[in-house]
Amino acid sequence: MTTVLLFACVGMIIGAFLLFGITPLEFTDGLFGFLTRKNKSIKAEINETTHRKKTGYLRREVTEVQEILKITGRSKRFSMVCAASLLLFAVGASLAILLGNVFLVPVLAVGLMFLPFWIIRLTATHYKKSVAAELETALSIITTAYLRNEDILTAVEESAQYLNPPVRNVFTEFLAQTKLIDPDVETALHAMKPKIQNEVFHEWIDAICACLYDRSLKTTLTPIVSKLSDMRIVNAELEFLVSEPRKEFIIMAILVIGNIPVMYMLNRDWYHTLMYTAVGQIILAVCGAAIFISMAFVIKLTRPIEYKR
Repeated sequence: MTTVLLFACVGMIIGAFLLFGITPLEFTDGLFGFLTRKNKSIKAEINETTHRKKTGYLRREVTEVQEILKITGRSKRFSMVCAASLLLFAVGASLAILLGNVFLVPVLAVGLMFLPFWIIRLTATHYKKSVAAELETALSIITTAYLRNEDILTAVEESAQYLNPPVRNVFTEFLAQTKLIDPDVETALHAMKPKIQNEVFHEWIDAICACLYDRSLKTTLTPIVSKLSDMRIVNAELEFLVSEPRKEFIIMAILVIGNIPVMYMLNRDWYHTLMYTAVGQIILAVCGAAIFISMAFVIKLTRPIEYKR
C-alpha cells in the first residue's frame, strides 16, 4: 500500500508540473533562490557584515558551489546541480518511506540532498590543484624570460607556446588585449586577476605592475613564484597525512551499512529488531546522520591549503 501511495504522489507531482507548465529546472531555481534569499533587514545586514551571526549551512553550500562553478567555467550547470539535489532529496525520502522508517526520512532526504554539492566541492579541489601546478610552471617560465629581457609582453609571447590550458588561455587573452584592443599593459595585467583565483598569482601580477615603473624590483618575482612550490610541498604532505583517516572513514561507513545485510543472513531476529522496532529505527537514523555529518567534515578538512596574503 505504501508503494502505491508513493507512486500516486509522484504522479500528482508530475501532473502539477504539466498542469502549470513549469519545468523542473525553473522550479529548482525558484526554490533554491527562495531558500537562500538574504534577509533584507538592516539588523541582518549588520550581523552579517560584522560576522555576529553565521549564515545558514544551506546558503553557505549553495553560495560556495556557485562560486566554484563560476571559477571553473561551469556556471550554466548550477540549475542542473540544484535539480539533482532536489531529485536526491525525493529519492532519499521515498527510500526511507519504503523501508517504513519515519526517523530515517529527514536523514536520508537531507543527506542525499547535499551530495551533489559535496561532489562539486571535491571536483573543485582537484581543479585548484591542477591549476596551481600549471600556474607554478607558467610563472616560472615567464619570470625567467622577464628577468632576461625585462619586457613582460616579450616574455609572455616567448613562453605562451609552452603553457597549457587554462593558464595558457589567460595569457593568450592578455597578449590579444595589449596588441589588438588596448596597449595599456598595466590594465591588461589587472584584467587577468579575476580569471584565476590564486593569491600568489595576484601577488605576482602586482609585482609585475610595480616592475613597469621600477625594473630593479624584478628580484621580488622569484621569491613570489617559489611560494607555489612551497604550497605544493605542504599540500603533498597534508594529502599523505589525511589519506589514512579518509580511508578509515570509508571503511567504517561501508562496515556500518554492510552490517544490515550481514545481520539479515546471520540472525533474522536481530534484523527484525533493527528494521521494524522503534529503537532499531532510531539507531539506523542515528547511524545515517553520523555518516553524513562525518562525510561533510571529511570533505571540509581535506581541502588543499591555499596561500593567503
